[in-house]
Amino acid sequence: MRTYGDLFRVPQFAPLFASSAAQTMGTTVSGLALGTLVYAATGSPLLSALSMFGSSFAQVVGATALMSAADRLPPRAALAVLAAALGLGTAVLALPGLPVWALFVVLLGLGLVASLGGGVRQGLLTELLPERAYVLGRSVLNASVGVTQICGFALGGLLLDALSPRGTLLVAAALDLAAALIACLGLGHRPPRAAGQPSVAATWRVNVRLWSSAPRRYVFLALWVPNGLIVGCEALFVPYAPGHAALLFALAAAGMLAGDVLVGRVVPARWREWLAAPLRLLLAVPYLVFFLHPAPVLAAVAVTVASVGYAASLMLQERLVALTPPDARGQALGLNSSAMMTMQGVGAALAGALAQHTSPALAMSVMAAASVLVTLCLAPGLRSDPARQEPASEPVAL
Repeated sequence: MRTYGDLFRVPQFAPLFASSAAQTMGTTVSGLALGTLVYAATGSPLLSALSMFGSSFAQVVGATALMSAADRLPPRAALAVLAAALGLGTAVLALPGLPVWALFVVLLGLGLVASLGGGVRQGLLTELLPERAYVLGRSVLNASVGVTQICGFALGGLLLDALSPRGTLLVAAALDLAAALIACLGLGHRPPRAAGQPSVAATWRVNVRLWSSAPRRYVFLALWVPNGLIVGCEALFVPYAPGHAALLFALAAAGMLAGDVLVGRVVPARWREWLAAPLRLLLAVPYLVFFLHPAPVLAAVAVTVASVGYAASLMLQERLVALTPPDARGQALGLNSSAMMTMQGVGAALAGALAQHTSPALAMSVMAAASVLVTLCLAPGLRSDPARQEPASEPVAL
């Protein structure tokens, strides 16, 4: 399996792709609308950043208490119900007169729902595709995120001009409901990957086992921390350049798309390991230019180039799959997704708080420097061959 066309000939991959794209579009449109709404109402860079990425904090609850559901629920029903819940919650955000504190309460609930959806979706992907095709499949899903984010930010900008932030939120809710319908009608029934009922105890047992492996710990940390710090930079696009924020977000998505396509489809497999470390650094280094308060053109170039570095996560996720037994991959990938989103929320909060007391440009450069430092510290633990570190067939205690 070498081409994207091969992927779409796999039964049920197309509806999984379409459902994921519709949901990503809804999340993108709603995020831009919320950031604009909150910044206009409060003038606070911190609250604006948290409105776009703060729901990620709730994902840590899903990762630590509920993620066993990713392997213990039928994927089709789980994806349809969770997408519908996201749509209804987004519609609530559009209610006139909703206080800012209530908006954040709803956002936390949406983050909890999204944490489960990521685990279910990524676990299903490992079932639909052979292991050697995982990077190709993940790259096309990541590429769809890039395309739909570009389209979503463009659509969101148009909707904000034509409607209002609340009207834009209703369009985002409709996109989430469309994702639920696609999952319900397009995916076939599959039994859960693991036996037993979802529970907090089961989630903790598997999480402890996953975290107990040093090779997996390095992979998890490399996936979570540097990316989260750079998302903190992105969370400041609105206060840094209010008139160009949608463009910067779209260019960030375009850079991510380019990186995913290059690594997943163009770069030979034998080169991926060599490229992993440079890509991890590329994600952060261009943002250091914001220390100089660059003009919009230079800022746009830096954001686009840096976002190519997100492709390093493909190699890290491939390594994670190789280190994890099949009956726990849904939870491992869900834990990764939820913790990554949580770290994005942490990054947004840190960047927003720093910008509140300094400036958005200085805060972005500090976050980038921290990301470079963390990447360099983690590099030694990522140099060895994962196949020699821990057998993928090792059972996870359930």
